Amino acid sequence: MGDRKVRLALIVAVTGLCLLTLSMAPMLMVGSFPSFTGGSLPDCDDTAQTVSDQSETATSDIPADYLELYRESGKKIGVQWNVLAGVGKRETDHGRSTLPGVSSGTNYAGAAGPMQFLVSTWGGKTKIKIPSTFNGYASDGDGDGWADIYNPADAILGAAKMLKRNGAPEDVRRSLFVYNRAWWYVDQVMEIAERYAKDGEVGVPPDAEGACDEPLLEAAPSGTVSGILEYALAQRGKPYLWGGTGPDAYDCSGIIYMAYRSVGLTIPRTTFGQWPFGVRVPEGEEQAGDLVFFNSGPGTGVDRPGHVGMVVSPGKMVEARCRLCGPIKVTSYKERTGIVGFTRPLQNPQILAQLKLKEQG
Repeated sequence: MGDRKVRLALIVAVTGLCLLTLSMAPMLMVGSFPSFTGGSLPDCDDTAQTVSDQSETATSDIPADYLELYRESGKKIGVQWNVLAGVGKRETDHGRSTLPGVSSGTNYAGAAGPMQFLVSTWGGKTKIKIPSTFNGYASDGDGDGWADIYNPADAILGAAKMLKRNGAPEDVRRSLFVYNRAWWYVDQVMEIAERYAKDGEVGVPPDAEGACDEPLLEAAPSGTVSGILEYALAQRGKPYLWGGTGPDAYDCSGIIYMAYRSVGLTIPRTTFGQWPFGVRVPEGEEQAGDLVFFNSGPGTGVDRPGHVGMVVSPGKMVEARCRLCGPIKVTSYKERTGIVGFTRPLQNPQILAQLKLKEQG
């Protein structure tokens, strides 16, 4: 397998730095999460919703296996499937091109695979084990334990992560420009994506319906948590602002700080302060109101996470991600890389004392 495949251990994924840099590339996080009510809550994750159905052009032009992969990866990562398909069409005609670099080796520019990731070359030989672009988004799309740059399942999933990391689904043109730094390329991919969509548009997944809030609040483990969630969910649609604590904009830790303040509780203001404040919660035992922390690149790590979100339901959180990542929204953390751990601020002795005073008052 040697030069064609990338060990998953080489994956270098960067999640968004709330305080210093941009957000995240997703990964699969396996674990159980008990329902708060004993049943299942409605799927209110905006990234899980389909933007548009496929057109007859898409059905006739895209090979069935590629079409399925575009749709699966788009839904899994939270980007437009038709934009992924537009990239695949523009790069290699969905893997049908016989030019160098599609099924083996590299092309003249050093790109490889059906989605044409750039790779490193030493002495004229392609070193697929350490690709310059693919290593950051290497993915095992077919579950065989390898990330193969020439395997459509792996390459398409990796491309979806790259688009997500650089602004999709909200700022999809920016994400495409990072993929291939030419605006004519962006225009061409967008034109193809529009032809593939049944409604002829490249839309953005809609925000979760307001009706989804009610079962979330009802399922909260306490009235205090319900109040915290209510405040946080009410901030959806507002922009990210570094250092922001509302009311018009927030950063990742700012929205959490203010959500707790809304019920009369004081926790540390920053992500770095919030991480050691709460009591650690094992993965799979987190519940609404808990915090989920991420390693988000330079200056952060397992003992100093740089991004935080608030758990609102099984596998989902409300977060202020980054300035170019779109507005505050409910997203999934199941497939996000760099998760450091979960904490429960409500179990901190200081918070327990505050709660006791509130009860006495």
